[in-house]
Amino acid sequence: MEISKTILSSDQINKRILELGNEISSDYKGKKLVLIGILNGAFIFLADLARAIDLELEIDFIRVASYGNNMSTSGTITLAKEPEIDLEGKSILLVEDIVDTGSTLAWLNEYLTKFNPESVKICSLIDKHERREVEVTVDYVGFSLDKGFLIGYGLDYAQKFRNLPAVHSMDA
Repeated sequence: MEISKTILSSDQINKRILELGNEISSDYKGKKLVLIGILNGAFIFLADLARAIDLELEIDFIRVASYGNNMSTSGTITLAKEPEIDLEGKSILLVEDIVDTGSTLAWLNEYLTKFNPESVKICSLIDKHERREVEVTVDYVGFSLDKGFLIGYGLDYAQKFRNLPAVHSMDA
């Protein structure tokens, strides 16, 4: 496996996160906002996004698994970490690194309704809509990208490369 090219520079990512932060700040003004990062991939994006949102908010994490050490989803979703804060009556914004098949987010959307939130919306750094198998609405999209296996800025291959400051494509 090798990195073939840079898809999104750190400057492009930072600029877009500031735009998303402004939009989310406007949309959630006066609401009880909770950002829930989907571990492990979203932790870098969530940290930068939270600093770009000019509101009082809470942050929590949830962990699910649908990938192993492969470049494609296993199709089986398992919950490894539940949210730890009270979500009842709050506006949840799920923060994800990348949405492709939509299966994980559709599953999480249904799962989170048991906590009786005011709303559940989705923010993803990258949306690969053409790979959708389950329809899910991504309310805030950083970038819409085509096919290709991506690494960096939280995205990994076999738990490696998350620390890269930009998003790159990887060739087999």
